[in-house]
Formats: sequence, C-alpha cells, structure tokens
Amino acid sequence: MINLFKVKAKQKELAENANGKTPGKKQSAGELRLHKDISELNLPETCTILFPNGKDDLMNFEVTIRPDEGFYLGGTFVFTFQVSPIYPHEAPKVKCKTKVYHPNIDLEGNVCLNILREDWKPVLNINTVIYGLFHLFTEPNCEDPLNHDAAAVLRDNPRLFESNVRRAMAGGYVGNTFFPRCV
Repeated sequence: MINLFKVKAKQKELAENANGKTPGKKQSAGELRLHKDISELNLPETCTILFPNGKDDLMNFEVTIRPDEGFYLGGTFVFTFQVSPIYPHEAPKVKCKTKVYHPNIDLEGNVCLNILREDWKPVLNINTVIYGLFHLFTEPNCEDPLNHDAAAVLRDNPRLFESNVRRAMAGGYVGNTFFPRCV
C-alpha cells in the first residue's frame, strides 16, 4: 500500500515537472492554517498587516495598530508575529517593536496578553490576537502588568498616567527612560 502512495507522488511530481513547474515545498499544517486565518482576516481600519520577507514567508509578519480612542489615540505601534509550524497548537510569539509606556508591554517589547499564554486554545486565530492587542490600547490592564511602574501610576493616578503616555508618545522621558516618538 505504501509503495502505491510513493508511485502516485512520483507520478504527480513528474507531471508537474513536465508542465514546467518546479516541485514546491510542502506546507506544514501550521502554514495551511495560518494561510486560512490571514485570508479570513477582518481587521479594524486602524490595523494593517505587512509581510516584510514577502508573501512566501507567512510565518513572520508585522501588524501595525493605530488606536482611535483612549490614552494611546494617535500613536502607531508595530508588533512582530512569529508563528510556529505547529500553530494553532502553540500561540504565535508576539513582540512590540515600538517602545511604549504601557502596563502590559515591557520596555523589551514583551506583551502580556492572556490569550498568548495560559488562555491560548487552538480555536483562537490571528484575528483574535490582533483584536486582543488592539484592546490593550483601548483598555490597559493594571491588574496583570509587565511594566509594574506604569501599572501603579494607572491604578493610583490616571491623569498622571495619561500625561506620561502623551510625553512618551511625543518622544520624551518618563522617569529615566527615553521613548522615541510614535505619533
């Protein structure tokens, strides 16, 4: 039985080569699922997706989020996504390339979003992750922080937090940390 499959595969490869096509790399299940997720994306107008390595590398891409409300209104924040070949059984790795003063994003760009960690389930998809990231900018969560200083300011003094966010986004210092302009 196995030999039959090998013969059929060889025949298919020879037929493709005869038609001038080169045999392509077989896609992993993760690549197939990601291709489906990307084709079904329903992004808000304030989000864009970019494939810096070209459409042949779907497993690595960038998402830009421009919040249209909240503390981060007017900012531009870029996230990198690295998707594992075993996706959706493993959550994508997401990092924020834009240095941001945020309780749920540390200064190295690590993101604290529950669906990227303990709450990830294979039924979730890239669209869900992007909406989760977008939600972090409209409703920062001081209860589960990565940046404890920003979380404490948000919890104890929301006006000072807003001032710090504006200063950071305009390209300035918050405490001893410099933030490049992102508006």
